[in-house]
Amino acid sequence: MYRTKTCGELRLADNGVEVTLAGWVQKVRKMGGMTFVDLRDRYGITQLVFNESVNAALCEQANRLGREYCIQAKGVVGERQSKNDKIATGDIEILVSELTVLSPSAVPPFTIEDNTDGGDDLRMKYRYLDLRRNVVRSNLELRHRMTILIRNFLDAQKFIEVETPILIGSTPEGARDFVVPSRMNPGQFYALPQSPQTLKQLLMVAGFDRYFQIAKCFRDEDLRADRQPEFTQVDCEMSFVDQEDVISLFEDMCRMLFKEVRGVDLPAKLQQMTWHEAMRRFGSDKPDLRFGMEFVELKDVFDGKADFAVFNEAAYIGAICVPGCANYTRKQLDELTNFVKRPQVGAKGLVYIKYNEDGSVKSSVDKFYGAEVLAEVKEKTGAKDGDLVLILSGSPANKVRTQLCALRLEMGERLGLRDKNKFECLWIVDFPLFEWSEEEQRLMATHHPFTMPNPDDIPLLDEHPERVRAKAYDFICNGIEVGGGSLRIHDSNLQEKMFKILGFTKESAEAQFGFLMNAFKYGAPPHAGLAFGLDRFVSIMAGLDSIRDCIAFPKNNSGRDVMLDAPSQLASKQLEELKISVDLSQD
Repeated sequence: MYRTKTCGELRLADNGVEVTLAGWVQKVRKMGGMTFVDLRDRYGITQLVFNESVNAALCEQANRLGREYCIQAKGVVGERQSKNDKIATGDIEILVSELTVLSPSAVPPFTIEDNTDGGDDLRMKYRYLDLRRNVVRSNLELRHRMTILIRNFLDAQKFIEVETPILIGSTPEGARDFVVPSRMNPGQFYALPQSPQTLKQLLMVAGFDRYFQIAKCFRDEDLRADRQPEFTQVDCEMSFVDQEDVISLFEDMCRMLFKEVRGVDLPAKLQQMTWHEAMRRFGSDKPDLRFGMEFVELKDVFDGKADFAVFNEAAYIGAICVPGCANYTRKQLDELTNFVKRPQVGAKGLVYIKYNEDGSVKSSVDKFYGAEVLAEVKEKTGAKDGDLVLILSGSPANKVRTQLCALRLEMGERLGLRDKNKFECLWIVDFPLFEWSEEEQRLMATHHPFTMPNPDDIPLLDEHPERVRAKAYDFICNGIEVGGGSLRIHDSNLQEKMFKILGFTKESAEAQFGFLMNAFKYGAPPHAGLAFGLDRFVSIMAGLDSIRDCIAFPKNNSGRDVMLDAPSQLASKQLEELKISVDLSQD
C-alpha cells in the first residue's frame, strides 16, 4: 500500500504507531541537524522529522526535496515538542525511517497555499495546481456534500433522477445556443441545452410524476461573476401540484441545506414578495434584505415646488436614507456621483441632502428648495440627524429604480452591511408574463414560453398581454437569484396562443415545439418545476464572490479555458468532414 493513513487523521492516541503516508511536499525547513517536511494531501498536513545524527543519508535525501514533490514516508508517530494548534495534526509528527520520491516536481509557478502569490489567469492556466490549495479544494468538497444532501432529500420525496440528452434541437427563444455540427447530417446542427425544460415536461406527460437531474446546461452569454458558459442546475419537475406545493417542498430542501451546511435555521415560512412590490421597494427582482435603505418615492414632495427641471420633468423621484453618513465629504459624494454616472448604472446625476448632527441641513439643491421642502423629505424618508439622503430621478420609473438599486447595493457594500455570514431568503412571485425587448421590438417571455399565465389574467392575453402575471417564482438569497421556476402550460390551445403573442408563426411554432404540442394531446397532467443554480448555491454557502472557485475547471471572463486553450480552431480535415467553411472576414 502506498499509505496506511492520511495526512489529516493522526492524533496523540496514535503515538508509537508505525505508519506510511503519501502526499505532496508543502514546505521543507532545515534547522541545524534536523530537517522538517510538511507533507500535504487532501485531508490535511503532517510534519515529517529527519534527524541527521540518526540517519545522515536519509536527512540529506530530505534536504533535496522540493515543493510539490510527490513522496511516500514510513515512520513512527511521535509527540511533537513544538505543537501547532493551527492544524488538526499539530500535536504529532512522524519520525521517518524510509523516504521514497514517487514523482519529482518542477518549481510551481505560484505558492500552493491559501494566500497564494498567483494571479487569476496564472492560477487558471495551472488549475490542477490551484486545486491543491485548501481554500479551493474545500469549495469542491462543499459542492460534493451539498449534491449528496440534495440527492438524498429528493430521493426521500420520491423523485427519480433521469438523464436527458445533451445534444438537442436549437431553441433560439431566450439566451444564445451553443451549436454542434452533425457530420452524419451535413448542414444540420445540434444545440447544447440551455436547460432540460421541454424534456422534463415530456417526462411529466410520460407519467414520471417527480423528476430531478443534476443537469449540465449551456448558454452563450456574456460572462460575469455569477455566470459561466456551462453551469449546473438542480433541475426538478412535478405533476399534480400547484405553486404553493412547489414552494413549500423546495423551501424545506433549502431549510435542510442551510441547517446541515451552515448551521443556520431559516424561518418556518419564508417571505413571499410580488415582483411589483420588490421593484417598488428595492428596484430589483432579487432584493438583498440583509440591510434596509428601502426606496422612498418623493415625486409628490418636489413636484412643481421649484424651477428645477430635473425633478419637474421626471416620471420618478426616489431616495434612500443612509444612516450615519451625513459626515460624508465632498470627495466621497463626488465618488458616489461618478458611480451612478458609470455606463453600467446610467444615471445622469445624484442629489444629496445631509441632515447634520447639529441639526443643520446641507443639500446639492439648496438654491432650489427651501427648509420646508427639505424638512418634508426628512420626515418622509425617516431620516435622523446624522443621516444622508441620496436621490435619483428620471424616466421611466423602473429604469430609475434599477439605478437606485445599484446605488443602494454600493452603499451596503461600503458600510459593510452585506455580511456573507448572514442569510436572508425570500420568494419573488407574480412576475410579468412578458417583457418588452427593445432589441427585438416585440414582447418576449420573461422566463420562457411554457410558463402558465395567472388564471385570473388569461382574459387579458388578447388585448393587454403586458398586464398578465405569470405563475412563476424565484428563490432569492442575499440579493442573488439561486433558483426559479413556474407552473407550466399543459393545454395545447393556451400554448398556441402563447406562441402567437410571442411572434411565432404557426409553422415556426410547429417546427420548434411541435413535439411538445403533440404530446399535450395525450393527457398532459398539470405540472410545475423549478431549477436551482448549483454553482451559485455553493458559492453563497462558501461565502465566495464568484462561482468560479466552486467549479473544478471554470472558464475565464472571456469564456476561455486557458488551461486547455479552448475554444480553438479545428483542423482543416475536421472542417472538411463536417462540410463547414469558416469565413472570418469583416464586412
